[in-house]
Amino acid sequence: MNLLDSSLHPHPKALSFVFVFLALNNNTIIMTLESYAGDVHTVPQSENSTEERGGGELFVPPLNFAMVDNGIFRSGFPEPVSFSFLQSLRLRSIIYLCPEAYPEVNREFAKSNGIQVFQFGIERCKEPFVNIPDEVIREALQVLLDTKNHPVLIHCKSGKHRTGCLVGCVRKIQRWCLSSIFDEYQRFAAAKARISDQRFMELFDISNLKHSPLSFSCSKRHTHNDY
Repeated sequence: MNLLDSSLHPHPKALSFVFVFLALNNNTIIMTLESYAGDVHTVPQSENSTEERGGGELFVPPLNFAMVDNGIFRSGFPEPVSFSFLQSLRLRSIIYLCPEAYPEVNREFAKSNGIQVFQFGIERCKEPFVNIPDEVIREALQVLLDTKNHPVLIHCKSGKHRTGCLVGCVRKIQRWCLSSIFDEYQRFAAAKARISDQRFMELFDISNLKHSPLSFSCSKRHTHNDY
């Protein structure tokens, strides 16, 4: 696999959006990409925000969008207004963590852009002592950790709990300490953070996973030796 092959990586300007959205702490905004200067402007989102400014293209990321690592992104459910933004990421795969059938408009978007959709149906559960199924997360990880599927977007409905648990298990493989894993989870879940999710991530056994994301940029960060 040639890591220098530009076809395998998101558009460079798309990555600039990723870091801007991380910095803005997931506020709901619309980004306008200037064709030459590369300047990024923000305008409040409204129901009728469809205009273009300065000849640029409006990019609207999905709810709770963020970059997890090189070639891995996370978000809430992508609405059609976000399709142009997702196109700029040059996705190869989508990992969908809900049991409901994928909407036809999303399925058509994926098909027309050569994106493979992997569905791992995890029921939405608000019970305090009901865990996410271990075996389903393991199946999703096998897909997620296979770089042939990158760039990949992970999403559920809100991008908080199911997505947060899968990302948390990736962080365990990357040897992040639990406090950093929980901090990241809570940044997205906020007031809706669940003890059961955090317990699941803490107890998840990574010893028998076949793939190891040694090439991930964050694999040497937030380790136990840093604390």
